[in-house]
Amino acid sequence: MQTDIDPRSLIGRKAYDRDGHKIGTVDEVYLDDATGEPEWAAVRTGLFGRDAFVPLEPSKLVADGLHVPYERSLIKDAPDFGVGRHLSPEQELQLYHHYGLDLPDSPSPDTSFGTVPDGDD
Repeated sequence: MQTDIDPRSLIGRKAYDRDGHKIGTVDEVYLDDATGEPEWAAVRTGLFGRDAFVPLEPSKLVADGLHVPYERSLIKDAPDFGVGRHLSPEQELQLYHHYGLDLPDSPSPDTSFGTVPDGDD
C-alpha cells in the first residue's frame, strides 16, 4: 500500500474483498512498531459484526475505498483480537499465517534498540 497515506484518512472508508464486494468499514489502523507505517486495518464487518484484521500490504487504497485482495470468507474468518488494543507479536504472527503472508524480516541482534550496524559483517 502507498506509505504516504495518512492512516487517519483510512478510518471510515469502505473496504472491499477481491471480487469487489463490500466487507465493511475501516474502524482502526494499526502501525508497525518499528517503522511507524500502517500495517493492519480493523474492518467492521457488519452492524452487529466484529472487526476483522486485514493486511494493508498488498491492499490498495482507491477512490471508493480499501480493496483487500482476499476472499470475503477468509477475511471474515481472520482472528478476532478486539480493537483499541496493541497487537502483540504473537497476534501479528497469527495474522501473517492466516493470510499466508511472508513474515517481515526480523531485526538481527546487533540492530535492535536503534543501534546502527558497523558494516563489518
